[in-house]
Amino acid sequence: MKKVTPPKVTTLAEGRVLIAKQMQADAGQLLPEHLANLESIVFVREGECLFKMNNEEHILKQGDTIIVPPDVRHQIEAITDFKGVHFMPKEIKFTFFN
Repeated sequence: MKKVTPPKVTTLAEGRVLIAKQMQADAGQLLPEHLANLESIVFVREGECLFKMNNEEHILKQGDTIIVPPDVRHQIEAITDFKGVHFMPKEIKFTFFN
């Protein structure tokens, strides 16, 4: 089993309701499995990742975007060095499983 590593996170922009955060991981890193109570969007800024959600695996490359529904467990594994932008409501709450 791979070791789970928290991503490096940087806030890029913040409004009254929404926030955009960059998450970054090195090739091969497995980020924590989690879910959130609200819908959000993940945009791949650089690199490539394996996005696991609803027992499906999606390979996301630079420029790809995925909608993450509320209350759905998901996890990211960096295939190459990876930077993604997570767009979400500021009131979002996360539950982690690893």
